[in-house]
Amino acid sequence: MATRSVLLALVVLDLLFYVPPGRSGPNVYIQKIFASCWRLQGTCRPKCLKNEQYHILCDTIHLCCVNPKYLPILTGK
Repeated sequence: MATRSVLLALVVLDLLFYVPPGRSGPNVYIQKIFASCWRLQGTCRPKCLKNEQYHILCDTIHLCCVNPKYLPILTGK
């Protein structure tokens, strides 16, 4: 009985410490959360689509592509 409890505890701890990969995970919803940027309105991509604009960098090679209606209004001279 004690070995079953220890085995169950090890399995639960193993599942708690598992971190799904961000860009290549099997779960589409988790992948979308990790690939989103700019207040969850943008998407990290190597190149932006025609109806999107580059706003910030997600990492060293991906751009944060955002629909222009979600971008902040720039003010200045």
